[in-house]
Amino acid sequence: MMDGNYSEENIRTLEWKEHIRLRPGMYIGKLGDGSSLDDGIYVMLKEVMDNAVDEYMMGFGRKIDVTISGREVRVRDYGRGIPLGKVLDVSSRMNTGAKYDSKAFKKSVGLNGVGIKAVNALSSSFILRSYRDGQLKEIEFGAGETVRDEALMPSKEDNGTEVIFVPDEAMFGNYHYISEYVESMLKNYSYLNAGMVINFNGNKIVSRNGLVDLLNDNMTREGLYPIIHLKGDDIEVAMTHSMQYGEDYYSFVNGQHTSQGGTHLIAFREALTRTVKEFYKKDFDASDIRSSIIAAISVKIEEPIFESQTKTKLGSKDMGPGGPSVRNFIVDFVRKHLDDYLHKNGETARILLKKIQESEKERKAISSIQKLARERAKKVSLHNRKLRDCRIHYNTNDERRLDSTLFITEGDSASGSITKSRNVETQAVFSLRGKPLNCYGLTKKVVYENEEFNLLQAALNIEETLDDLRYNNVVIATDADVDGMHIRLLLLTFFLQFFPDLVRKGHVYILQTPLFRVRNKKETRYCYSDEERQQAIKDLGPEPEITRFKGLGEISPDEFVHFIGKDMRLEPVIMKRSDPYTQFLEFFMGKNTPERQDFIIDNLRVEEEIPEAAQA
Repeated sequence: MMDGNYSEENIRTLEWKEHIRLRPGMYIGKLGDGSSLDDGIYVMLKEVMDNAVDEYMMGFGRKIDVTISGREVRVRDYGRGIPLGKVLDVSSRMNTGAKYDSKAFKKSVGLNGVGIKAVNALSSSFILRSYRDGQLKEIEFGAGETVRDEALMPSKEDNGTEVIFVPDEAMFGNYHYISEYVESMLKNYSYLNAGMVINFNGNKIVSRNGLVDLLNDNMTREGLYPIIHLKGDDIEVAMTHSMQYGEDYYSFVNGQHTSQGGTHLIAFREALTRTVKEFYKKDFDASDIRSSIIAAISVKIEEPIFESQTKTKLGSKDMGPGGPSVRNFIVDFVRKHLDDYLHKNGETARILLKKIQESEKERKAISSIQKLARERAKKVSLHNRKLRDCRIHYNTNDERRLDSTLFITEGDSASGSITKSRNVETQAVFSLRGKPLNCYGLTKKVVYENEEFNLLQAALNIEETLDDLRYNNVVIATDADVDGMHIRLLLLTFFLQFFPDLVRKGHVYILQTPLFRVRNKKETRYCYSDEERQQAIKDLGPEPEITRFKGLGEISPDEFVHFIGKDMRLEPVIMKRSDPYTQFLEFFMGKNTPERQDFIIDNLRVEEEIPEAAQA
């Protein structure tokens, strides 16, 4: 029975740093270990970068230096520098900052005076330096507590602010930065601020063509027509269509990447559909118009309202006090400028029309199959033993939504072990029956004709769009052997062929499970590589017991809980334009069997056997 006592002693007032460390999700989303692009360590970097970029947007400073060495992050801007008498307040007093003064920061990203304080509280070491008019003010913190507060001293450095922080291992565990994620974030800042130079670990990041560069850098193949680039006061749009499935959008507000969209993206999609219908004077289905689109939209808004501190979704209805609505502003802009562009560029208009008609033809061809597949999926879902669902999903407002995970595994024993070990609140399991179909070169009809793919699509809830994706993390969990690798490749082929946005948006991972267990009577080590095995043998000798896990089914539920809990190792599947994934799929999944056979023979490697004495 619950204790019903409730008195004054139950009421607590927390210090700002205590509240941030107790409820970090309110400030940076989830914690994470760095394997996911929305993990907290990247949000912390973003909070510091937002302030540096705001200085550039206000016309101060042309470059930003970013250095990540191990776990230490350094960001140096060359803006105005924090007023020296307020360095302590802006870094350690909640709701303190210049972003409340619309004259100083009219259309900034940072709004609430919270971000830099969250970085401070969640860092084991946080150093803030302000260079201003030949003077330096420096303060150092540890987990939000002041360690050093130096007196003003002379400096020959250029004006600006320098932040050096180390995310606290006590909060984030065994984390690491993935340079591809950091570089992608920094590139987004450069696309939105043409001419701004970011030096990242010695590499120069700069954009000259704004959102056009963004699309070119993120498309895995050429667009069907030259990128349409439209610019106006407080708005920029770039778009084209390709031969891939799905819709791919990049949306921004005041330089902030709104990865979950919001009112501005909804308005753009509506505006695009209406403009195209009016231009061709045909009542096309919206899905046919937007199918295979890749587009980017950036708007600047006074006093934007975001739906969370992490600012990934815009909630603003208006462009600013007394201004037009976000919807009307974007619809009016797109209708005028896109219509003008299509009238002036007949070849682009012809290609776009052909693409829409092809999408319409394919959609109608699979509509009857789609209807039957939906009915079958509904019937099966009532008694679906393939999906063991969880309670918290990505398409909800629950604060744990970012932790929602679907493990895709093969075989009853493996799925059984994960099911018994999982967190039923946030982790679901989808069990494959044998190897999935090789869908390379097939049309999307196969998604509905193949029961396995149809049920997987239904489980993920991605039939129409990624907007209603039910799990933030889609984790392929297969054996670390030839068959497991084959299943992994077949699943990646399925996603890349029909749902590339799922990969491109950073939702797909490979589960890393240990290859070896090395133990003696006192200690057990799980090893993910042969190097770790050799080290464990050296540390635990003489003659420890060594087990080679041949499959996930051999790992007991009691052991599996260690590998899908807080210490779970996930390898993100990262797709960049420079990755020739279409050629990769064609070579490994196409009909060139003799070439693959020669490749396998030329690259055959025999795995080192474990001595029998060591397995005793």
